[in-house]
Amino acid sequence: MVRVLPRPRRAPPAGRGATGMPGVPATELGIEEAAATPAADVLDRLGSGPGGLTEEEAERRRDREGANAVRRHRARPWTVLARQLRSPVLVLLGLTAIASVWLGEGTDAAVIGVILVASVGLGFTNEYRAERATELLHSRIAHRVVVVRDGQPSARDVTTLTRGDVITLSLGELVPADVRLLSSTGLECDESVLTGESLPVAKQASPVGAGTPVADLCSCALMGTVVSAGSGTGVVVATGPRAQFGRIAAGLGDRHPETQFQAGLRRFSMLLLEVAVVLTGLIFVANVLLARPLIDALLFSLAIAVGITPQLLPAVVSASLATGSRHLATKSVLIKRLVCIEDLGDIDLLVTDKTGTLTEGRVTFSGAIDAGGAPDDDVAALALGTIGHGPQGPLPTNPLDAALVEARPPGTVGAAAPAAVLPFDHDRQMSSALVDTPRGRLLVVKGAPEAVMARCTAAPAGAQTTVQDRFAAGARIVAVASRPAPGRTDLTVEDERDLALDGFVTFLDRPKPAARESLRRLAALGISVKVATGDNPVVAAKVCAELGLPVTGCLTGADVAAMDDEALLDAAVRATVFARVGPDQKARIIALLRRRGRTVGFLGDGVNDALALHAADIGISVDTATDVAKDAADAVLLEKDLDVLADGVVEGRRIFANTMKYVFMGTSSNFGNMFSAAAASAVLPFLPMLPSQILLNNLLYDASQLTIPTDRVDDEQLRAPSHWDIGRIRRFMLVFGPLSSLFDFVTFALMLGVFRAGPELFHSGWFAESLATQTLVIFVIRTRRSPFTRSRPGGALTVAVLAAALTGVLLPYSPLAALLGFTPLPSDFLLALVGLVLVYLVLAEVAKRRLFAQAGPSTPAPAPRRRGREHRIHRHAARFSVGPGNPDRRPLARGGVRR
Repeated sequence: MVRVLPRPRRAPPAGRGATGMPGVPATELGIEEAAATPAADVLDRLGSGPGGLTEEEAERRRDREGANAVRRHRARPWTVLARQLRSPVLVLLGLTAIASVWLGEGTDAAVIGVILVASVGLGFTNEYRAERATELLHSRIAHRVVVVRDGQPSARDVTTLTRGDVITLSLGELVPADVRLLSSTGLECDESVLTGESLPVAKQASPVGAGTPVADLCSCALMGTVVSAGSGTGVVVATGPRAQFGRIAAGLGDRHPETQFQAGLRRFSMLLLEVAVVLTGLIFVANVLLARPLIDALLFSLAIAVGITPQLLPAVVSASLATGSRHLATKSVLIKRLVCIEDLGDIDLLVTDKTGTLTEGRVTFSGAIDAGGAPDDDVAALALGTIGHGPQGPLPTNPLDAALVEARPPGTVGAAAPAAVLPFDHDRQMSSALVDTPRGRLLVVKGAPEAVMARCTAAPAGAQTTVQDRFAAGARIVAVASRPAPGRTDLTVEDERDLALDGFVTFLDRPKPAARESLRRLAALGISVKVATGDNPVVAAKVCAELGLPVTGCLTGADVAAMDDEALLDAAVRATVFARVGPDQKARIIALLRRRGRTVGFLGDGVNDALALHAADIGISVDTATDVAKDAADAVLLEKDLDVLADGVVEGRRIFANTMKYVFMGTSSNFGNMFSAAAASAVLPFLPMLPSQILLNNLLYDASQLTIPTDRVDDEQLRAPSHWDIGRIRRFMLVFGPLSSLFDFVTFALMLGVFRAGPELFHSGWFAESLATQTLVIFVIRTRRSPFTRSRPGGALTVAVLAAALTGVLLPYSPLAALLGFTPLPSDFLLALVGLVLVYLVLAEVAKRRLFAQAGPSTPAPAPRRRGREHRIHRHAARFSVGPGNPDRRPLARGGVRR
C-alpha cells in the first residue's frame, strides 16, 4: 500500500563538505529563502560545496531525514483487509448476525458468519495479490539522477538524494527535489504540475528578491517539474514531503484520480446499489406488513441487497489487472501502475520513433563523400577529429559517432581530443569542435545537412542533389563543414558561420524485417501509427514505404514551428511522418492529437523523447532507453519491438472484455434471481429462501466468477478499444433479468403445484435452479458467437461454473443439509431442472443475439480525456517512491533475476 513518509523530527548535526572535513552545520532552509540567497551562501548554509557531499555525510543525512520519497509502495495485508470490511452492507450483516445470536438464532448467525468470512476472504486474497503485483512492478523500475559525491558525478536513484547534494539537470528530466540553481545554460522548466501554467519558465542562477512567490522563483527548480530546455546544476534544498511538490502530493493522499474505466465501474456499482436500496426497503416493509418476524425480515432484506450489489466486482477487476501484469511481464512488458494496463488497451493512435523500432537500430557507416558525391577520406578524418577518439578508447554514446569510430574509414587514424567542443542540441541540429589538422586548427561543424549548409558561405554545385540522392536511397547523412580557427581555445554558437562545406558522411539503418508484420498487427487492432523522428523526411518516408506503412503526409520541424495550434492539429491528423522535429514539437503534436479524443501512446527511448512521453496518454519506453525516457514512461518494454507493444494492447483489451462479462452477469440472471426472491416473498406464506441460503447462493456464484479473468476472449473483441456503454448494460438488465425471473416463476409453479413442496423442499429446489441458471448463463453472454462451438470458454472458468452449479444440486443431499435448511430433492424434479436450464440457455442465446444485433458492432467513442493537475501530480509522485521488494532499486531481468 502506498503511504506518505513521515517528516523527520531530529535536529541535524554538523555537515561535511566535499573534502570530508567538518563544515558549516546544515541548517533548515526554506526554498523561498534559498531563492533569495546567493548560491555560495546557500551551499554554506547546507554544509555543502561545489563538489557536493561526501558519501559518508550523504548517508548520515539520509538516515536522519529519510529517503527522498513522497510515497512507499508496500502491500499491507491489514490495510487490504480493512478495505474489505468497509462495505456498509457487510457491516450491517455482521451486526445482524450479532443480533441473531442475541435473539437465540444461533444457527442462522453461524451460517451468516461463515459466509461473510468466506466472502471477505475471497476479496482479500485477490486484492492482496494485486497489491503484491504492484509492489513487484514498482521495485523493478529505477529513476535516476546525476549526483556529485566526493567531487565525482555518478548516476543515483532519486530516492537517495538528501539536502546538500549537488545534482545536474538535463533536457526532459523530472526535477527530483527542490533545488537552488548554481548554474544554468538556457534552462527552462515546465511547472504546470504546480502552477497550472503551460508555458515553460526560464531559470537562472542569480538570486531573486525577498518575498517572491513560489510560482516566480526563477533561481530554483522545483520537484516534479520537467526540464523543457537547456541544462543546469543545483544544490538540493528540500526532499520528499518537505518539497513543494511533496506537500501537495501528501495533501492529495494515496488515491490516484480515477481513470475512465474506474469511473465506469463506479457508476455501474452505484446504479445497482440504488436498485438494491429501493428493493430492500420495499421487501422489508412488505414482510413487516405480513407480520413476519422482524429479524427474519431484516436478514432477508439485507441478503437480497448483498445478492444484487456487485460485491466482488473490485476483486474481479484487481484479479484481472494482477493476472494481466504477470502475463505481460512474461511477454517483456513492464507496467509501472496496474491501471496503466487499461490505458494500453485504449490506445488507438501510436506515435513512435523510427530508429530501433521500425529499423534495426544498428547504424553502420557506409561512406564519406565530397559535395559532388565522390569518395573522400578527408571528410571522414574531419568528422572523426570532432570526436577525438583513440584506437583503444570506448565507443562514444552517440550512435552515429560510434558507427564512424567502429568503422574507422581507410586513411584515418586515432584522433586527439579536440581543443573545445560545443555539444549537439536539437535546436541547432549540429555540434562543433576545434580540431588540430595538418592544415592547422579548424573549427569543424557536423550535423543535419540543411542546418550546416545554411551556415556555409556558398554550397558547392551539386551538393543539394547529392544530399537528395542519398536521402532517397534511405541513407542518414551528416554534413561536415569547417573554417580556419588559428589560436582559438573556446567556442560559442555565434562561431558557427562562414563555413566551407567539406562533404558528407553517410550511414545506413536498415528497416527491421519483423516490423512489417508488427505494423500489420497494430492495424488489425485498430491502431493508427505515426512516426516522429529527428531524421530527414525523405529517409523516414522511404522506411515507412518499405514496411508497408502508407505515408499520407509529412510535416517537418519547420512546418510545425510555422503553424498555430488549429492549423497544426488539422495537418497532424492527416500526416503520417513528423521529421526533423524537436522535443517540444513532439510534445506539442501529442497534446494536440489528444484533443481530438484519440487515446495516444508514444514510444520513445531518447532524452529528446521525454517531453512527448510526459504528454501522451501512455508513455512507452524500452529497457535500453536513457534513464530520462524510462522515468517519463508509464510502461517499459524489455524488447524494442512493436510486436511486444501489440501484446500489451491485447492484454489491456482482454482485461476490459473479461471485466464486462462480470458486469453483464451482475445485470442479467443474478439481478433476475434477486428480483424473483423479492416478488415471491410478497405472495408466499413463507420466505422463498432463507437469508443464509441467499448469502450462500451469492457466495458460490461469486466464487465461480472469480475465474473470469482467465477466460478466453474472442478476436473481434480485441480489434478495437471498448468503452463503457451504460445503454447496453441497461438493456441487458431489462431483458435478461425478466427472462431469468420467468424461469424462477416456472420453478415456483412446479414446486408448489406438482411437488406440493413445503418450505424446506421449496428452498432446496429453488436454490438449485437459481444457482444453475445464474452461473451457467455465463457461457452464453461471455461471447457474441455461438457458445462452445465457435467460442470455447477458458478451462478454469468452465470447471468453476460447473462446480458451483453441481454444488447447488448436491447440497440438499449433503450432511450440511439440515443445518442449511435443505431437504433432498425428488428425482423427477432433477429431470425437470435439466430441461428448464437447457430451455433457459437457448432463450438466453436468442435474446443475446437480438441485443447485439440492435447494438451494432461498434462501441461509442470516449469523450476526450483531459489530464488534470491532480493526475499529473500522482503520475510524477510515482518517481519519488520506494518499495521494500527491491531496496537497492536495481532493475531485474526477466524471471526476477537481479542483473
